[in-house]
Amino acid sequence: MAAGTLYTYPDNWRAFKALIAAQYSGFTLRVDAGFVLGQTNRSGQFLAKFPLGKVPAFEGDDGFCVFESNAIAHYVANDELRGTTREAAAQIQQWISFADSDVIPPASTWVFPTLGIMQYNKQATEHAKDEVKKVLGILNEHLKTRTFLVGERVTLADITLVCSLLWLYKQVLEPSFRQSFTNTNRWFVTCVNQPQFKAVVGQLQLCNKMAQFDAKKFAELQPKKEKAPKEPKEPKSQEKKKAKEEKKPAAPEEEQDATDEVLSLEPKAKDPFAHLPKSPFVMDEFKRKYSNEDTLSVALPHFWEHFDKEGWSIWYSEYKYPTELTLTFMSCNLISGMFQRLDKLRKNAFASVILFGSNNDSSISGIWVFRGQELAFPMSPDWQVDYESYSWRKLDSDSEECRTMVKEYFSWEGQFTHVGKPFKEGKIFK
Repeated sequence: MAAGTLYTYPDNWRAFKALIAAQYSGFTLRVDAGFVLGQTNRSGQFLAKFPLGKVPAFEGDDGFCVFESNAIAHYVANDELRGTTREAAAQIQQWISFADSDVIPPASTWVFPTLGIMQYNKQATEHAKDEVKKVLGILNEHLKTRTFLVGERVTLADITLVCSLLWLYKQVLEPSFRQSFTNTNRWFVTCVNQPQFKAVVGQLQLCNKMAQFDAKKFAELQPKKEKAPKEPKEPKSQEKKKAKEEKKPAAPEEEQDATDEVLSLEPKAKDPFAHLPKSPFVMDEFKRKYSNEDTLSVALPHFWEHFDKEGWSIWYSEYKYPTELTLTFMSCNLISGMFQRLDKLRKNAFASVILFGSNNDSSISGIWVFRGQELAFPMSPDWQVDYESYSWRKLDSDSEECRTMVKEYFSWEGQFTHVGKPFKEGKIFK
């Protein structure tokens, strides 16, 4: 009997795919009880087998290693799950790709903020809700005359899509939202109540009330910042003098600078923008408008009313190698990875980057707003990542072209005539 070990953390829905498939096929799949995310998968021993350090990862008793959840599920499955004909196998692969490219991106955008994993963005969440309605509708129509997605029994198509929809049904698909998708609901409930699903997922409670973004939970999950060490105690005469000075209220900017110094984890690095004169445009104020209020009626008018073209600049970027883009979810990860590596630039930048097109026929472009008149990335070694994979063009903020592009990219709506491909998904750097 084939057997092996699955490396994953608890309640990883991606790992559920392989575990459920093993329940159906009889494959002996053990979960490594000693696995610690961020430690085990960064060890030299683990990386020698799985160079990317990604989980879930599988190691067979015969030494065979494979990562990526869909590949692992395929390996531990049997022919019935994979499809016994070429047609069935192709249809199963179709729904697996559908889950990755059309379900996971909007589901993550909507659900992650409710779990405190990601910051809430009103516009992105509303767009994600519309995308979720779209995919649920497609499934609802397909399942009108079917019990399962392909054939008469559970396949990897059902396993993969159910796992991709799990958090939606647990967190946000309240009765009023899901009520019009009766066929999809029936199929989902049928699957999760199969013994093989229950053995992995347990008894699933469907959402009764749509979960919302919890700012407190999000703050708690952020990395804790250490306080600066206490300074040596001063003589009383100096204390009295200092106390008198501290009675004077500090200007808001001085207070913020003091707070930043106390909370900083590292020695304060030279600010690449320190040489620039003070600008009346307050980026954080615009970001609050953009995150919490309507883009077209509130955030955009605020942006153009307060934008300081002497102190800030607007740039158009385009990914140089579109022929290398394959699955859309991987292209979205490319954008997200760049954003994560530019974390220290957030205070002085804002961007909306959009993926256009479909699998194996897509492009990436975006609008960026930077402090100053120069492209920001070369100004700091911390920022010199990924940007060379894009072409950059500075826009004239007074031009009609710039106004149109800012409107379309910030609102994720419009003709996008310069692209020639339909909007797929957007990401915001703020």
